Order: sequence, then C-alpha cells, then structure tokens
Amino acid sequence: MNIQAQCCGIVLLLVLLYFYIRQRKVHLNTEKAFMLTLCVSLLCLSLDVLSIVVITHMKYLPRFLTEVICKSYPASILGVAVCGFRYVCEDIFLTSKRYRIVLQVYTAIAIIGFVIIYALPIYYRYEPAENLLYTYGPSIITTYVFTLAFLASILIIMFLRKDQINPSRREAVQIWMTLWIGAAVIQFLNNNLLLVGYAGSVGIVVLYLKLENPETNLERKTGLFNQNALGLYLRQLYAGENSFSVLSILLEQSMEQGMDSDVEDKSVLKLSRFLLQIPDGKVFKSSEEEIILILDDRGRAEEWAGRIQGYFENEWKNMKNVHLRPRMLFIPNARQLNKGEDLFYLLRYVREQNHEYSENVLITVNDGMIIKMYQEKTIRRQILNAMENDKVEVFYQPIYSTKEQHFTSAEALVRIRDDKGNIIPPGMFIDIAEKSGMILRLGEIVFEKVCRFIKENQIEQYGIRYIEVNLSVVQCADEQLAENYIRIMRKHNLNPDMINLEITESASLNAKKILLDNMKCLMNYGVKFSLDDFGTGQSNLNYIVDMPVSIVKFDRDMTNAYFENGKARYVMDAAMHMIHGMKLQIVSEGIETEHQYETMEKLGISYIQGYYFSKPLPENEFLAFLEKQQERN
Repeated sequence: MNIQAQCCGIVLLLVLLYFYIRQRKVHLNTEKAFMLTLCVSLLCLSLDVLSIVVITHMKYLPRFLTEVICKSYPASILGVAVCGFRYVCEDIFLTSKRYRIVLQVYTAIAIIGFVIIYALPIYYRYEPAENLLYTYGPSIITTYVFTLAFLASILIIMFLRKDQINPSRREAVQIWMTLWIGAAVIQFLNNNLLLVGYAGSVGIVVLYLKLENPETNLERKTGLFNQNALGLYLRQLYAGENSFSVLSILLEQSMEQGMDSDVEDKSVLKLSRFLLQIPDGKVFKSSEEEIILILDDRGRAEEWAGRIQGYFENEWKNMKNVHLRPRMLFIPNARQLNKGEDLFYLLRYVREQNHEYSENVLITVNDGMIIKMYQEKTIRRQILNAMENDKVEVFYQPIYSTKEQHFTSAEALVRIRDDKGNIIPPGMFIDIAEKSGMILRLGEIVFEKVCRFIKENQIEQYGIRYIEVNLSVVQCADEQLAENYIRIMRKHNLNPDMINLEITESASLNAKKILLDNMKCLMNYGVKFSLDDFGTGQSNLNYIVDMPVSIVKFDRDMTNAYFENGKARYVMDAAMHMIHGMKLQIVSEGIETEHQYETMEKLGISYIQGYYFSKPLPENEFLAFLEKQQERN
C-alpha cells in the first residue's frame, strides 16, 4: 500500500516540532493550543500509517489489537478537530468563564464521540492485487459526523466572532479547514487516495508560517519579544485573574554632542542580555526607546527593579559615550488596570504628570496615580462625547458696569456634564482638554455657540454690548485661530464689536509671537481683547504694555487678597493706578458681598463680576435674568 503521503506528512511535522520546541516563546495560550494540535496531528498521521500496517498484516495479529489500532486512527482525526476548535476558542474567548463552559460542553461531546467510535464496529477492505485498502462501517461514519460537526462549529464561531478573532488566524484556520475538508471529500469518493492526514499536516504548516512561528514575536536586534507579542501577552493576562508587575524602562535620547549610534546599540544589546537573565520574566521591546518587563511575582519584581536600578547607577554610567538616559516606572500590581491599553495610557500619564520623573531613575506608580489616571481618562471620554453629540453647554455670568449702573457684558463659560447629567467643574476638564489637544475643537464649538446665541437673541436689546470668550493657552498658540474665528463670525453675520476675547498671562508667555499675530488680525477685523486672571501668572505690568488689550481682569484670588492681606492691598492699589493711567478698564472678578462691591466701586473699578450679582447661568436663565433686570430699570 502506498503510504508516501503519510510519511511525508510525518517528516514535515517532526521537523516543525523540532524547530518549534527549540524556539523561545511568549507562552501564550494559543501557543499551547497550537503545540497540542501539532502533536495530535502527528499522532493522527502515525496512527494512519500504523493502521495500514496492521490491516496488511492482520492475519498475523490478534483481531482485538487490529480493531483498537484501526479505531484509534479515526478517533485521532476527531481529536485533531477538537484541538482545532480549542485553538480557535483560545483566541476568541481567552480564559473567560464563558470559554470554560464552552470548552466543557464540547469536551463532553468529543468524549461521547470517542466512546461511540470505539463501541461501534469497523470493517476493513484490503485487496493487494488492486492496491486497495480502506476502513468503513458505523465507526467511520461516526467519525465523519462528529468531525464535520466540530469543523462546522469552528467555521460558525469564526463567522459569528469575526470581530474578536485575529484576522490572520481566521484566514489561516480557514485554509487549514479547506484543505482538510477537501481531502476528506476526495478520500470519501476515492478510497484509494488516503489524503486526510497529509492535508492536515499541510494545514498545520500554514498555521505555523502565518501565525505560530515564534520568530515573528522576536525583535531581531535585541532578541527581546516585540510589540506584537506584548499586545498578545497583555490581552491574555488581563483576561485572567492573576496579578502581575510591570517595569517600564524608557531610554531617552540625550541632546549631547558626540553620540555614536554603534555604541548606543551595543549598550542596549548589553542591557537586553542582562534582562534576559531574569528567571520567569518576560521582556518586550515595546518601542524604539522603551523596554517592558513583566513578572508574575510582585516580590521578585520589586527585587529586580532594584537590581536594574543598580545596573544603571553603576555599570551603565561607566560605559563610555553612552548618552541614553534611563527612566524607569514600576507598577507593582498592574492587575489594578482593566486592559493593556490602560497600561500604556498610565505610563504616558505618569511621565507627563510626575515632575520627579525627569530627575529620578525609578518611580513607583501608586494607587493614587492609577485613580487619577482613570479619572482623567473618564473626563476625556466625556469631553469627546459632549463634542460629538452636541452636548457642550455655554453658561453666561453677567458683568456689571459701576459707571452705568447696569449689566453691559457677560463672560461665556463652557460646561459639560458627566454620564449622570451632573456638571463637571471646569477646573477638572479644561486642563485635560488642553493637554489632549481637544481644546481647539472645544473652543471653536463654544465660540460658534456664543455667536449663534448673540445673533439669535439680539442681546443688544438688553444693554449687552459684548460677550467675553476665553482663549486657552493652546488656542493662543494656534496659527489658524484668527482665520477660524473670523470665518465663524462671518458665517453668523456677527458684528465683531460683540466679541471680546480673553487671553491669559501664561498664554502671552508661551506663544507670544503667534498670539500677537492672531490679535492683530482679529483686532483689524473689529474684535477687542482683555487680559484675564491678572496677577496669577508669572507676569507683571509689562505684559499689559506688550499686549494690545483694552480690559484687565483681576481674578478672584487677587480680589480676595485685597481684603485679607495688607501687603496685597498696596500691590493692587499700585496696579490699579497704573492700569487706569494707561486708560484701560478693570474688571474685578469674584465679588460676593455688598462690602466687596462697594469697596471696588469706590476704588474706581469699572466692572464687577461675581456671585454678588449672579452665578454663571444657562442661556435661557441668563436671558430671563436680563429681562428681569431690564424691567427693574
């Protein structure tokens, strides 16, 4: 009987098994499932050859032995199908409770199939003259039924869960299944062609080449696991329940002269070899500058974090011409995070927030940092949701003219709400919007809403001459600011006299040239400017000289200091005298009592803003407030 195909398949799988065992692996669940599938496929081919041998020599062997071996071959075919099912499920369900239930159900079905295969009779046909040999009967039919049921289950699950399975894995498994089913159909129609086992071995090779070659998970230069392997491993870890520790090593490029790329590469390679010595540790090159170490045991992770810090403080510093500065972040219990994406978010967050990070080699991430990170992430999501679903609100706080004795302007203040409808304090989300860059879009949304509000409600009829709109530091550094705001005003056919843009002292520090260009363009169009929060930044009166503003706003803290601190009173008196001397108007914010109001009025403060008159109001309430004030007058 011709068994060359089966023997070729066995040799192919043995070579594959040899290389697979020797290669370093991440120890993913899919790797274990592939290894099991590979071994069962090898067993299947071996039993195929063995069954042919025992059938050709069955007259010399006990009938019981022949029957057991011949039934073991179809049983192994079902075993390969079961392994394939598990391999696919490992990628889709990971280690979830649902996966365990699914696996238990299908394992029970497979056991029933094995029992029936061995219980039912099997028949053989062997005709040497015609070179014809095959098995048939109820046992073989049962094999086909159960195997096809498992193959169908694989295809159905991959179709229903196509968004959860790796696309490359889905494609490779489909090729494997196609080869296997095609060979089974050919063998069923022509019993003289025994192709099922060989086709299965070719399918296993396809899986290896497309997905399971451990070399694809290695970074060639350092020998560390690569970013793809890190993503797969973190996905598996976060699907489980065990805790683990993470150490991030960032090798920052220094700006020093004389940097030698070859020296840098050698130093990184030496560090990689040192890290690869860590027992049970998984070391990944997550980016060109970052290495991630993952350990299951927190105590050993803390020990190695200290040893690696010692390596940088001693051996690393003694290397010549190495200008890579190591910065380490240690997360003792990374299981506190929900998923891998949150881990990388946390690393970026801590580097941005922790000022000690630029000075210390090792920073340990504590629970407070994780809590704040999630709070910031939640607020980012809420800002994005508000912008995408037109849920950004603008409140207006009226500003009172002490000379005219009525409200002549108002400040527009952005508001967004959380998932429960509660207003998020601006102090919590403005800074986050600035850091994320969302403030540019958010600022345009607010400005457009203000322009629409002014135009649709004709607020001039209530004595309001202009609305003050805040510009953030990031907006002031935007070269397109003037162009975009003029476009919005033209869109609503709005008189630019109705707009006063508030800049901050820090804005004038960080982007002075761009800011001045924007101010010049907007002022030529007819917009006016005021300097907001005077006295809180690093500035002094020189900024009023440099900035072409018409109004200066004393913030709430400076106003309160006037009443609580004798020295502050002298500073504020001098500032007011100089500002008035420059023919600029002053707005005093944070006025809450009648005494404060009367004092500011006597000092010659032009405008008063604060809870003494009104808190910031939604559009409808603000209009109602103006109508009520108009009736009083």
